[in-house]
Amino acid sequence: MITLLNVYAWDKTSPLIIDHTCTDLALIPESSIEDAKTNLHIAYGHTSHGSQLTTGMSGLVSFKGELYAFNNGGANGSLDLRDKPFSGVEDLGNPDRTSWETATRNYLKDHPDINVVIWSWCGQAGTARESDIDTYLSLMNGLETDYSDVDFVYMTGHLDGKGLEGNLHIRNEQIRNYCRENNKILYDFEDIESYDPDGTYFGDKIPTDNCDYDSDGNGSRDGNWAIEWQNAHPGEWYNCSSAHSQPLNANRKAYAAWWLWAKLAEWGNTSIDEDDAEAVPQGFTLQQNFPNPFNSATTITYALNDQSMIDLAIFNIAGQRVKTLVYEIKPQGFHSILWHGLNDQGKTVTSGIYICRLKIPDGLLETKNLLYIK
Repeated sequence: MITLLNVYAWDKTSPLIIDHTCTDLALIPESSIEDAKTNLHIAYGHTSHGSQLTTGMSGLVSFKGELYAFNNGGANGSLDLRDKPFSGVEDLGNPDRTSWETATRNYLKDHPDINVVIWSWCGQAGTARESDIDTYLSLMNGLETDYSDVDFVYMTGHLDGKGLEGNLHIRNEQIRNYCRENNKILYDFEDIESYDPDGTYFGDKIPTDNCDYDSDGNGSRDGNWAIEWQNAHPGEWYNCSSAHSQPLNANRKAYAAWWLWAKLAEWGNTSIDEDDAEAVPQGFTLQQNFPNPFNSATTITYALNDQSMIDLAIFNIAGQRVKTLVYEIKPQGFHSILWHGLNDQGKTVTSGIYICRLKIPDGLLETKNLLYIK
């Protein structure tokens, strides 16, 4: 009897990366939301940029209801999220780059019930040297060693308009690579605010934390992806305070935060038998690839609720087929495949946006945008 693992499972022997692909609130089972409220005790240190998570979460309660309620202590069945509880320390860089670690130890000593600690950056990730980030990573690792029953969440810094060649992105990549290679938990702040809800990527358009971007490549920011999306999708977002940014940005930060809480509460961490009805996908779906953007390989996952002939392929933005990944009959269930950025001739494709398309004979198809960066 074959056993399948839930497609959303995190087994703690691999990295847990919370990024823009983790912003579909509808995918999180209500039972996992309740598990998070029952089992998690979270301490969150931040200043203004980091407040996007909590102000977004507050607005979500008004938008979607008390299921998403939180407070300091978890009263009345809410999530126990202790907002800015660390004495005398603001964030990962204020008043300096190490005080947060001492404050964490002092707080855990007095609050042994805490099982999740998360700190955010303000602007200090953008001014950090490689050695500064090494210090951050080392201090986090020391906390993990000394408090093995606590989940410590790493974080990248917010966008600063310097683009993919800027120091911020380079330092964030340093954090990402460490988390991927060492099976850490990462809330990828920069990645979340680099995409709109449709999966359109703006990270290569010198975006700012306010969601401003360069629409035509002339070096001048003339658009705002959040305002544009909000105007085009009335009723699909909620107004809330979003420090230095737009409400939609805080919406997405809140959705990703609940994805994180649910994963830490072990959403999907149970094996299921293939004969169990719950193992049968409820539809025909193509998941967002991970990682995205990518520069070596990316995993593409799809689900079939019935056996079918499928055509899974990569296209360029001109609509030309670049790589056929799967063209065969596949059984019902969850499937994954790696794409290494090669075309059908085995040559590496150029950097840019590509379209992954999943199609079955009855005409149903789904697409996702991928970004390949050499």
